[in-house]
Amino acid sequence: MSASQEETGRAEARVGPAPEGEPEFHPYHHPAAGWGAAKSVTRFMKREGTLVDGPRAILKMNHENGGFDCPGCAWPDDTKGLHLDICENGIKHVTWEMTRKRVGREFFADHTVTELSSWSDYDLENQGRLTEPMVYDPDTDHYVPISWKDAFALVGRTLRELESPHQAAYYTSGRLGNEATFLYQLMARELGTNNLPDCSNMCHEASGRALTASLGTGKGTVDLKDWEATDALFIIGVNAASNAPRMLTALTEAHHRGAAIVHINPLVEAAATRAIIPHDFRDMATFHATRTSTLNLQPRIGGDMALLRGMAKAILEQSASDPKALDREFIDRHTDGFDAYRAVCEATSWEEIERQSGLSRPEILMAARVYREADRSIVSWCLGVTQHEHGVDTVREIVNLLLLRGNLGREGAGPSPVRGHSNVQGNRTCGIDHRPGTEFLDRLAEVCGIDPPREHGLDTVGTLQAMHRGDVKVFIGMGGNFALAAPDTPYTYEALRTCELTVQVSTKLNRSHLVHGSAALILPCLGRTEKDHQHAGVQSTSVEDSMSMVHLSVGMKRPASPHLLSEPAIVAGIARAALPDSATPWEWYIEDYDRIRDTMAKALDGFEDFNRRVRLPLGFRIRQPARELVFLTPSGRAEFSAAPLPDVVPEPGTLALGTMRSHDQWNTTIYSDNDRYRGIDNLRTLVFMNEDDMRERGIEKFDPVDITSTARDGSRRHLHGYLAIPYDIPRGCAAGYMPEMNVLCALGDYSTQSDQPIMKHLKVTIAPAAA
Repeated sequence: MSASQEETGRAEARVGPAPEGEPEFHPYHHPAAGWGAAKSVTRFMKREGTLVDGPRAILKMNHENGGFDCPGCAWPDDTKGLHLDICENGIKHVTWEMTRKRVGREFFADHTVTELSSWSDYDLENQGRLTEPMVYDPDTDHYVPISWKDAFALVGRTLRELESPHQAAYYTSGRLGNEATFLYQLMARELGTNNLPDCSNMCHEASGRALTASLGTGKGTVDLKDWEATDALFIIGVNAASNAPRMLTALTEAHHRGAAIVHINPLVEAAATRAIIPHDFRDMATFHATRTSTLNLQPRIGGDMALLRGMAKAILEQSASDPKALDREFIDRHTDGFDAYRAVCEATSWEEIERQSGLSRPEILMAARVYREADRSIVSWCLGVTQHEHGVDTVREIVNLLLLRGNLGREGAGPSPVRGHSNVQGNRTCGIDHRPGTEFLDRLAEVCGIDPPREHGLDTVGTLQAMHRGDVKVFIGMGGNFALAAPDTPYTYEALRTCELTVQVSTKLNRSHLVHGSAALILPCLGRTEKDHQHAGVQSTSVEDSMSMVHLSVGMKRPASPHLLSEPAIVAGIARAALPDSATPWEWYIEDYDRIRDTMAKALDGFEDFNRRVRLPLGFRIRQPARELVFLTPSGRAEFSAAPLPDVVPEPGTLALGTMRSHDQWNTTIYSDNDRYRGIDNLRTLVFMNEDDMRERGIEKFDPVDITSTARDGSRRHLHGYLAIPYDIPRGCAAGYMPEMNVLCALGDYSTQSDQPIMKHLKVTIAPAAA
């Protein structure tokens, strides 16, 4: 698209359900979780017809003995034997999967793809579970049944006929278990490509690159026991009550033992106030809420790095009169680049720090005081930090701050990224990486007897660009809803429609089945709650949580259809069809997943003795060298970063807009048009704005507005008729829901540091809607 062209960012259909009433906004002042969560879950289970199966699932979810792992977030399981280690959104996610509704051949016979394309995304998923493989018939515009054998043959034939293996891309959603993940990347590399885009390319890619540069490991170093021992928690860019609700337990426990809890976010979210933990029956009975924060700071969008720089500057200034403010012994023994970092802090004026952070010096000094007075500190963050142009620099600034006081390699201290989906970290660990290292590929070649490609493959942005050019002709999606999750929705739709074949492995109908290539397959798979029967009996799969714990998950329910296959079986079926002469024992692996794990134990660092260790109570933790003060960096030490502060102050007349999820939503799955914790009923097409910014533009509450984003190349994208909501958000900032607002993020607006779409920092103008 040239700079002079303009796009209308209007989706082809609604995302959420039809509103049940008029839009309402009442600021939320209640505790997070508690009775509000209990009532919401009960209503949801009643609506889905799972009032019997739902409670049974609750008693099995996140249990170490024969339970299944929640398919929602990646928060680690409780270490103290908690019997109800669950949350509202986890229960909704499981209940949504366990619905009694079914989508079979009769449904597809009744509805064309053109008709279904006009349905809302809520209505598509609400039809129920997919029951058998379907193939698109262009003559009738219907999906029609196809046997598994013929479906695999179609994929295999198309892959074999490609001129280059790089003309296919293999996308992974975070729901995919470790065993299927390992087979999936093995198939792609045996076919000859590293085109392995995944959802991490859109969320925590910046975290992995930053932590690797600073510490030599792409993961956080802390575990849940560290959270239970720390003196101070700094929670940055995280909406925990909705996106990692089980964190609320850790926050309330931290408050009870006297730890400081600092929340840093442009919006003061529900988790940053107080909570009632549903499994604390005494508090539920007495309506007793526990504080979950001791300090809330609201920087401007993108201002986190300046705040962190200000905290570091304060610590360094204090060290002149208080030598114990710095851990000089740790810095001298274990770090490199301290002098350069101290110099850049000294050269950064307080005026510039205040301007870029949007906070006053006294506010920043309050946070610095909390950090100085804590013996052990953890800094935790999520997409509010990473989905920016400077996301890598900001995560490295987090590490800088931790290094100043030796908050690494000891109990209760370290960096702790909050992963979103339940196995997104495990996907990367088990080989879903478009930029694999030489050591990993050498080991894979030796163990599996293949010759993996050495050149880098395509990530999510690169895959979309290549599809749009016609260079990628086959797209296979293992889970997720790629069409809605990706940025620049019209561009993404066009890219998918240029493909010769799109294959979606799914549990429910979604938009990605309707935005398809010339040929298209829907391959239905088992859900995580369902029993996976193979030749050796019921199988288990493993997942890795945010804190590098690996544990087993075993389904409890009869599959929604006898025609469903497991994800490992689907991968193996495609692989055998595409690689008929392969020496890889694909069928043998599927008979017993222990065989897959035995191979993984040889191929993957940290998975030694996999089958025994994963069956231990709570599983096992993958070793993190930086936790042991072993740094796999060029210097052999932890590296300070001396990056300059970015200019994040919006230009006059513009706002910085960040996209986010509502509370009644999990990724692209929308449960309702409500957002309880932000006080919203019956509305998703909205934009949260600062009241002064609204007044300056002549906008009143619920006024329709037009939102225009301007991309780096000068092109513009529009959303029309969204309703303005006055909200407690810094001046110059605005926010709204994804995936509706993904249309505002041009594909070219990605970070040059991480290649992530900058969905949390879009440059927009907002004006009263044109008549």
